[in-house]
Amino acid sequence: MTLPKYFTLTHKFMNNDLTQGKPTSEHQKIHDYKALCVRKHPAHMPLVNLGNRTNIVSLTICTHGRKQILAQEDVHQLLLKAWSSGKHWSVGNYVIMPDHIHLFCAPATHPYKPLRNWVKYWKTFVSRQWPRLEEHPIWQIDFWDTQMRSGDNYHDKWLYIQQNPVRAGIVKAPEEWPYQGELNVLRW
Repeated sequence: MTLPKYFTLTHKFMNNDLTQGKPTSEHQKIHDYKALCVRKHPAHMPLVNLGNRTNIVSLTICTHGRKQILAQEDVHQLLLKAWSSGKHWSVGNYVIMPDHIHLFCAPATHPYKPLRNWVKYWKTFVSRQWPRLEEHPIWQIDFWDTQMRSGDNYHDKWLYIQQNPVRAGIVKAPEEWPYQGELNVLRW
């Protein structure tokens, strides 16, 4: 039986294998272990089939260098055009912040195409039609994705995401933010 990597690392720390026999405080061991566990790139897990339910995924996509270039009407329309032209995934609710996007999506075909391919498609589509060339590069290389596990999880996550412009101090109420909407109804 092969032990998971995190177990092996924990075991090594508890037995001082990674500290070369030097006395190390428990606090330092925990700090060092956490430093090893920090993700530099998101782990894109395969979708888990939830029976007769729609597979809904929450995505977060950031701009390159967190440039604040997205919250503009021409960009909003360009993103809608890109998401509508991609046939393999459907976009549901979304919020476009100045430097990142939150959206929910679901496979539109069966068998579904990889999420990574679809994200690459629409990021390329948007980049090629970007109205201000001096703002290139537009996107960070990767994205963060989380599959929703229940209808309650989906609803709660959407309510939280909708509050982003309020938490950022841009608007007083979520409905005041013009760069949000629902492209398709994703039914749980």
